[in-house]
Amino acid sequence: MHPVNIQLTMVLNYIWIAFFLVAFVIALVRLVFMGDFDVFPAMMDSTFSSSKTAFEISLGLTGVLSLWLGIMKIGEKGGLVNMLARVLSPVFVRLFPDIPKGHPVTGSIFMNVAANMLGLDNAATPLGLKAMEQLQELNPKKDTATNPMIMFLVLNTSGLTLIPISIMVYRAQMGAAQPTDIFIPILLATFFSTLAGIIITSLYQRINLLNRTLLLTLGGACLLITTIIWGFGQLDSLMMNRVSTTVANTLLMAIIVGFIVAGMRKRVNVYDAFIEGAKEGFQTAVRIIPYLVAILVGIGVFRASGAMDMLISGIGSVIEASGFDSEWVAALPTALMKPLSGSGARGMMVDAMTTYGADSFVGRLSCIFQGSTDTTFYILAVYFGSVGVRYTRHAVACGLLADLAGIIAAVAICYLFFS
Repeated sequence: MHPVNIQLTMVLNYIWIAFFLVAFVIALVRLVFMGDFDVFPAMMDSTFSSSKTAFEISLGLTGVLSLWLGIMKIGEKGGLVNMLARVLSPVFVRLFPDIPKGHPVTGSIFMNVAANMLGLDNAATPLGLKAMEQLQELNPKKDTATNPMIMFLVLNTSGLTLIPISIMVYRAQMGAAQPTDIFIPILLATFFSTLAGIIITSLYQRINLLNRTLLLTLGGACLLITTIIWGFGQLDSLMMNRVSTTVANTLLMAIIVGFIVAGMRKRVNVYDAFIEGAKEGFQTAVRIIPYLVAILVGIGVFRASGAMDMLISGIGSVIEASGFDSEWVAALPTALMKPLSGSGARGMMVDAMTTYGADSFVGRLSCIFQGSTDTTFYILAVYFGSVGVRYTRHAVACGLLADLAGIIAAVAICYLFFS
């Protein structure tokens, strides 16, 4: 395992250990000094209930995850990833000026970003690793990240996703009345995260964003997003939720039909493609069980000891003292965990929905946090580790600043839609 990967694993290891040690110390203090005889039984009960919840969630995910990954496989074989790559080509050429014109890495980058936007994680990672290998071939200093490598990784870590399938699946599993009601809020938040990542990285690398193609693309996207926010701002909360849910469900149904039609046009056996993707969905649901058990049990013990309430109350008090509303603070653990671990953030999101309700403000905001950015340190570890890059230059700073933009946008958008 590469040193970058080892360091990331150690960070997650320390976080998981801290959940138990901090919980034990706080519970011991409550027992000895406050006479709280219920705290240790509550902690042990949480280990059993949390592990059971983790397994039930994973089991419940199997069917819906198989459905969506089956649909995605049809779209992949129907050529939609290639089509999206061609659409993005004029923009990406200007974001990667150091790549020689016509170099094959350009196609790999297009394919990876397009796969990420469509939520094709299983396809995106191999394409991303291939792109990094090709970028490394152009790298004169093999242990140091180049500008194109960093821009490529920031586009990945900012988490631009058009279809947040897994989050909607979790919301359905947790009993949300309308699992798709966070579709448009996530789309808006992840857009701001990606836009911030592009601007910040371009400033570091002195890439000229003031050219016609980029101005038209980014300006047009900003205008569209601004129009959407303004339009929803004119509606009351009930109508906003109704319109958002209707549009989201219409778009999702249109995507399903569009993928099937694309497969038919390419003369793909859509049924076989669906089965192939559905098998991957089943395997994915089984694969996440140990990760979900680990993180939910750790969080459960931490919460049962009272440590989570102390942490949230402390941050909330600081926010309130500053004159701001602190309702969003309870969802903050998801945002803080996301740069480190997707499975950890997923556990925090599930814990928030379990504790506060899937349709609560905190439950929804935790979902938007989960969808607004990606696992920055994990992506850096895997991608740089795969080609032996040790010196990441400004990659971490750009990635984390994009994450911060996504967090701020998520809070503002959640208040707009659900307060």
